[in-house]
Amino acid sequence: MSITHLLEDFDAAPDETERTITDVSLEDERLTAFETGYQAGWDDAIKAQADDARRITADLAQNLQDLRFTYEEAHGAVMQALKPLLLQMTTTILPRLAQDSLGPRLAEMLHDMARDAGRLRAEITISPEDAPRLTHLLETDPAIEATLIEDDTLGPGQVYLRLGETEHEIDLGEVLAGIDAAIRGFFDQTQQGKAST
Repeated sequence: MSITHLLEDFDAAPDETERTITDVSLEDERLTAFETGYQAGWDDAIKAQADDARRITADLAQNLQDLRFTYEEAHGAVMQALKPLLLQMTTTILPRLAQDSLGPRLAEMLHDMARDAGRLRAEITISPEDAPRLTHLLETDPAIEATLIEDDTLGPGQVYLRLGETEHEIDLGEVLAGIDAAIRGFFDQTQQGKAST
């Protein structure tokens, strides 16, 4: 049995009419095809641009995160390297500098107090350890009229000045302890801040 009756015959047109395309309809078809192709190209370009923008944004975000992590690592390393140096300064260098500056600071305070109170004799109560240095100060500066009183209850760097009714206290140990506490507090806070991020 043949199946030719099921297949279409292309040899002859079924209605035997000839179809023709006019120049106008051909131009319309070309214009439609051009616009369709142009729109498809435009859509592809917009999609590609959006994909590029998303990729660039993601890359930038990753780079910023890497940069932030690198900065935090560098900052942490610098802080950890500085900590022993600063702590050693508070225990070694600053006490020596404070002791060396005690005499000049005391002389400055005595001059200021004498200018305000007149020519009264000052009393300086000091620790026995500071006595040689301050005795030398009084001997080298004749403008300072003061009596040194040694007190065993005072530690190095503790001085009490009395001029008439005015009293002042110098406590280098307390100042150094405050500096040491501030430095340790700074590093503790930095460490806590690093742990919370």
